[in-house]
Amino acid sequence: MKTLISNFTRHLAEALEIGKGAELQPKSMQINNILISGLGGSGIGGTIVSQLTQQEATVPINVNKDYFIPAYVNENSLVIISSYSGNTEETLSAMKQACDQNAEVVCITSGGAILEKAVGNSLNHIVIPGGMPPRACLGYSLTQLFFVLSHYGIIGNAFTDQIAKAITLLDTEEATIQRSSQELAKTIHNTTPIIYTAGNFEGVGIRLRQQLNENSKQLCWHHVFPEMNHNELVGWKSGSEELSVVVLRNSSDYERTQTRFDTCKEIFSKYTSNITEVYSKGDTEIEKALYLIHYGDWLSWYLSELNQADSMEVNVIDYLKSALSKT
Repeated sequence: MKTLISNFTRHLAEALEIGKGAELQPKSMQINNILISGLGGSGIGGTIVSQLTQQEATVPINVNKDYFIPAYVNENSLVIISSYSGNTEETLSAMKQACDQNAEVVCITSGGAILEKAVGNSLNHIVIPGGMPPRACLGYSLTQLFFVLSHYGIIGNAFTDQIAKAITLLDTEEATIQRSSQELAKTIHNTTPIIYTAGNFEGVGIRLRQQLNENSKQLCWHHVFPEMNHNELVGWKSGSEELSVVVLRNSSDYERTQTRFDTCKEIFSKYTSNITEVYSKGDTEIEKALYLIHYGDWLSWYLSELNQADSMEVNVIDYLKSALSKT
């Protein structure tokens, strides 16, 4: 896992070349809405990209993480199927329903049944490198989502330069990111982390939660501002030093949200002294998101070391899949 995290910018660079070389057929119908369907490491890219493009996308983009697709999906819908293995049963179910509804279906995968069905039914698809844990290949899958949205005219192509700049930024900041995330791992070790972000960066917060779950082998949770101010904030009455707070922030966060962050820090500090703010770097939302994602990936690895956990192992998920295959 350490090597895979180290190779994040290489994955992004390779992903740009894959996307530029993808041979996608023109759209056959007008696109009125988009559904990105995928789970886990294959699905989180959909959440992140839908938020990063919400100020530019010309039609609504929703994300699906279940067996079933919404009733609105029809021949004027673009359904992006994202499954790294190509065998995710929930995503295969969603793909079949999308095809049955005559939606425009595009697949992003490394192989498996999804690639077989995409080729067999002449569906647009992009193949990414296989043989790695899905969560370690976000750089590949997330980048292709941008290319698919651009191909269908939902967004422009400025993302390519922004990802390229993010690669340069991360390579320049790599030593600092590793050093800082290692120190934060020591700070939050033996606590239950609570991750907070602004609402439009929730996908980045979810990514960190998922990485702490899978790589570090520990529970944590996340919430967003300002929504948490209307519910979870009251729950802090039962807070304690067993909890730690990690706030992922951007200097560009809405000013009222920043005021809420600052005020809530005072409230959290009544119950725990373990509060850390991690500020992104970069000029664009894409750069900032990729910075925080990479920082969080390193944090999860350093924490796995402190927890004496195998960051690659996901035996309990394999057990669940095995049990499901018998029914």
